[in-house]
Amino acid sequence: MNKIVIIGGGYAGILTAKKLAKKFKNDTTTSITIIDKNSFHTMLTELHEVAAGRVEEDSIRISFRKVFAGRRVRFVQDYIESVDRQQKKVFGRNGSYAYDYLVIAAGSRPTYLCIPGAEEYSLPLWSYDDAVRLREHILDRFRRAAVVTNRLERGRLLTFHIVGAGLTGVEMAGELAEYVPILCERFEIDREEVSLFNVDLVSRPVPTLPEKLSAKIKRRLEKMGVQLLLNTRVVAVGADYIDLSNGDRVSRQATGTVIWVAGIESAHITQKAGEVVTCAEGGRLDTDKYLRSIDDERLYVAGDNINYTPEGASEPVPQMVENCEQSAALVAQNIYVAITGKGQLKEYKPTFHGVMISIGGRYGVARVGRPGFMVNLPSFLAMFTKHFINIVYFVQVLGWNKVFSYLKHEFFTIRNKRSFVGGHLSNRTPSFLLVPLRLWLGGVWLFEGIMKIVGGWLRSPKLTGFFGGANAWYDSLLGKAADGINAATNAAAVNDAVTAATGAATPVVDAVTAATEAVTSLPDVVTAATEAVPAVVDAVTAATGVVPEAVASAGTVVMNWDILGLFKMLFVSGKPVLDSTIADYAFKLDIPILNWFLNTFVLPYDWVQVAMQTFVVAAEVLIGLALIAGLFTTPASVLALVLLFMFVSTTGLYLSSFWMLFAAIALLWGAGSIFGLDYYITPLLKKAWKRLGWVRRLYIYHD
Repeated sequence: MNKIVIIGGGYAGILTAKKLAKKFKNDTTTSITIIDKNSFHTMLTELHEVAAGRVEEDSIRISFRKVFAGRRVRFVQDYIESVDRQQKKVFGRNGSYAYDYLVIAAGSRPTYLCIPGAEEYSLPLWSYDDAVRLREHILDRFRRAAVVTNRLERGRLLTFHIVGAGLTGVEMAGELAEYVPILCERFEIDREEVSLFNVDLVSRPVPTLPEKLSAKIKRRLEKMGVQLLLNTRVVAVGADYIDLSNGDRVSRQATGTVIWVAGIESAHITQKAGEVVTCAEGGRLDTDKYLRSIDDERLYVAGDNINYTPEGASEPVPQMVENCEQSAALVAQNIYVAITGKGQLKEYKPTFHGVMISIGGRYGVARVGRPGFMVNLPSFLAMFTKHFINIVYFVQVLGWNKVFSYLKHEFFTIRNKRSFVGGHLSNRTPSFLLVPLRLWLGGVWLFEGIMKIVGGWLRSPKLTGFFGGANAWYDSLLGKAADGINAATNAAAVNDAVTAATGAATPVVDAVTAATEAVTSLPDVVTAATEAVPAVVDAVTAATGVVPEAVASAGTVVMNWDILGLFKMLFVSGKPVLDSTIADYAFKLDIPILNWFLNTFVLPYDWVQVAMQTFVVAAEVLIGLALIAGLFTTPASVLALVLLFMFVSTTGLYLSSFWMLFAAIALLWGAGSIFGLDYYITPLLKKAWKRLGWVRRLYIYHD
């Protein structure tokens, strides 16, 4: 039995475990164990969002048990304290774990640079607990300040120093600056009473970026009310003060909060491992080009713990998420090769694609591309890219389950417009307001289905006249009446139309117009008029001999666009524009490939027509009943949209019926959870669905 043990469930550890599980899926002689002190994986890059109250704390937690459900990965919650290379064991507080191959991916922790009081009196931001603690601390500062009458004490409580102007520092400063006005309004505090400082010894924020982007970050932070104290050293931190040095002069500033994001070093266990294998400053472990310890070929290193300079590079690989992702894939591949002997060991040649930084929820900067070709993105695209990259990562880790959760927290429930699209996607309408719309739409669909049953749709083929009449009407308005009539001469609908309209053109037009107000689509017009072709030109030509062109001119063609030969968009009215109402306008998507399918496989066969008609009738009745009952409203709304698309692309749809399209869209999500059976049924179905092994394995559920 080959035992693989992974220490750390951060970005690198969790991906290494998943990739190994995939490679050894059918190998029962290899076991994979991942050990972490927490029961969940933490999204470290999103900590500032929780700390500053933008998203809920559960948005940055990912359960290990969910991640590895249905996979041959054993998760152990323990705090690993040491590694014994001779015994090939790692020792934790709850037990010891033997290994044949060990992966150290324990991540990092804050470093306090030996500054007096920094660790004791500041608040770090490098873990889930840190983010939650900082959020509560910030709220407490405002709560206390709201009831303090002493102006000096009030000012101290409302003074915040963020130490560190790197990636995490500026993101925390921007997030807090965006949060402060919200807290000021909540606690009735003037914004001018709050002081925000971003302190660092560097000369510009995020110095790893080009000066142009650093300048943009600086301008944005200053615009948000953050004072940047650059070229400034932190000398000491106390319970209610911070000592700063700019040159030889040391000044003391009163403060209520010091947030420490001034750098990181390797985790405790990595530094302990550094006592038995070669390591660099900060505890990062020296590796060869295959990411193995230079002292032990069975000890692999991934993520932040790597100290390796790739060929052609001048510095070791950076401690960033993309390094974690790429190193995880390489470590998994090389362990697989080492155990099975299949393939070749791969060298670590990472390709990094840039950096994205958010300054609050509405503004960001990004530099992306490939080595040798990097571009700066404007704010909107920078924020879009940041969210997109996060989603790509979530797909790898927890699939749809986490993607849905992320979209929900970042967009659909966001408050105070703290998103780069503002609050436009946020759910603000109470679901109970959709109940009348749901009942009315369900009633209309049920009525449509019943009327088709009464009209004989389950007994005899109707589609030839259904489609032919509508097409003849469009052709007449497009100046092609003769072609339309010839194409429909063998259809029974033409004779019915002539008989129904023997009187004159005006009665036919009135009948059709009256019918449209009670039906969904042009095909229903045909049915309601005893399958009379809704083309005035046909009736008038047959009854009076009036030339088709003269009659067609009474209608209006608003739009006739051919889109690359793939389909046509038709928008017409049966009357002149000044005489038209919304019920006279019709829209159609004319799709040649769909027309070919219908003419080849449906219309020539009566039994196929009846089968399709039966499907349409059943679908309309089921949609109506489902919406009225509030049962399976999401699939019912989806089916409604499918039917409406069928109508639009075969016979067209009057504008007076387009409300059904938009109503179906409005009811897509959660409309049956209020005064509907979905309130009771959906939780039971979700619970049963989640229990299926393949569902958990593919993550196709949401909590």
